[in-house]
Amino acid sequence: MGSYQATINVAIIGGGPAGLAAAISLSKLPFLSTVLYERNSEPQEVGAGISLSYNAWKVLDLLGAADGVKGFSKADTRQRNGYTGEVILLQPHPENGDLDPRGAIRARRTRLQSGLLEKVPDGVIKYGKKLVSAQNAGSEGVRLSFEDGTEALADLVIGADGIRSVIRKTLYPDHTIHFTGNTVWRTLVPRSSLSHIPDVTNGTSWWYVKGGHAYLSGVDDSSEIPLEKQLFELSVRSYHEPDIPGRTVSWGIPATNERVQARFVKYDQRVRDAIAAVPEGAWKEFANYAGPGPEEITGWNKVVLIGDASHPLHGTPLVLLIQLKMPILYI
Repeated sequence: MGSYQATINVAIIGGGPAGLAAAISLSKLPFLSTVLYERNSEPQEVGAGISLSYNAWKVLDLLGAADGVKGFSKADTRQRNGYTGEVILLQPHPENGDLDPRGAIRARRTRLQSGLLEKVPDGVIKYGKKLVSAQNAGSEGVRLSFEDGTEALADLVIGADGIRSVIRKTLYPDHTIHFTGNTVWRTLVPRSSLSHIPDVTNGTSWWYVKGGHAYLSGVDDSSEIPLEKQLFELSVRSYHEPDIPGRTVSWGIPATNERVQARFVKYDQRVRDAIAAVPEGAWKEFANYAGPGPEEITGWNKVVLIGDASHPLHGTPLVLLIQLKMPILYI
C-alpha cells in the first residue's frame, strides 16, 4: 500500500520579490498547499530600477524567471565628483566578464516583478488581503485575520511582509525600527528627455557630494526596446533628513519638484538639469528605516521571517532576499 502524506497548508504574507520567490519554490512541492496573501488589490511594485548581476541570474535561473528580465548593461560605471562632475573612477563592472554573458544590469523593478509573477501558479495569490493580526492557534496552526474581516488557518506561515512586518511585530513586540536620516527620491523618465544633457544618458554614473549622492542609469536593453521608448532612472539621496514624528507611511510618497530640487542645488549643472527635466508629479520619496536584526527569525515552531521582515535594514541586495528562499526547494 502507498504511504499517505497529509497536505501542509502554507501561508505567505507579502507579494514582493521575496514572497513571490518563496511561492514559486514551495509550489513545486506536491505535499504543500501554498497561498500568498498580498495587501494590494493588484500586482504593484513601488520604486524605479534595480540592479541584478551574477548571483541574481543564478537564482532567477533556478526559479525559471530569468528570461523575462532584461535591462541596461552596467558594463562601465563612472564615479564622479558631484560638485564638479570630474570622473574619479571609470569602473568596468567586474561581473560583465566571463562569469555570465548577461552581465550586470539595471532593470525596471516592474520587469523583475512581472518575471516572478509569471512563474507563480494560477490561484496561489490572493489580493486585497491586508494582515492585521496573527495568533498562535496551537495544534490548529496559525490563525490569520485580515482587514476585510476574513480569517485563514495555516500550518506554516512565512512572513515576507516587509520592514513594517506585522508577523515580526507579533513574534517580537519589543523590536523597533527607526529613521536613519537617509531619504531617496526616485523616478523613471523617457531617456530621450535627457539626451540633450552631456554625459548623462550614455551610461551609469554616481555623483557624490558631502551629505548625498545622485545615481543616474538606463533601465532598458537597447536590443529589445527602441530608444524613443526607453526609460532612464534618477535616484537622488540625502543622508541627513529630519524625522517626521508619527510617520507610518514612508515608501513611495509623492514629492514635488521643488522639494527635490531644493536639496541638490550644489550639484554639477548636469545633475541639476536632469532633476529639473523631471515632470511635476513624477518623483516618489522613500524614507529609509532600519533596526537591529531580530535575534531569531522563527517563532511558535511554525512561523519564519524572510526578506526585509527578517533583516530590517535598508540597502540589502535583493538577490540575498531571494537566495534565502532557495533552500526551501530542498525540504
